[in-house]
Amino acid sequence: MISFQVSGDFKRTDMFLAKMSRGNLFRALDGFAREGVAALASATPVESGLTASSWTYKISTGRGSATISWLNTHINDGVPIAIILQYGHGTGTGGYVAGRDYINPAIRPVFDKIADSVWKEVTSA
Repeated sequence: MISFQVSGDFKRTDMFLAKMSRGNLFRALDGFAREGVAALASATPVESGLTASSWTYKISTGRGSATISWLNTHINDGVPIAIILQYGHGTGTGGYVAGRDYINPAIRPVFDKIADSVWKEVTSA
């Protein structure tokens, strides 16, 4: 059997969430989302520059949640180019072009900033 005991309260967490629900959350997320677009654009392999310049974002908020989705709108013949750059693809002549992990390293610092920002807000006096 696993058991645990917690002492204290969630006063700081509740204050943080209340503050975020008054509009600060969306402004903060918008800044992080824009930073993610810049990071992804600068890390995207460039041939024509179209894929790198096609990054955008969408912020969705729901009851008790918020999500940032980074999107790339460069589609060629139904194929999302950012995805085949990331994971690789077959060629029309039977060859294979290996993918290059550029998305995860580019966006990781943004995730870290989001986590640090939330942690700072929750733990501040």
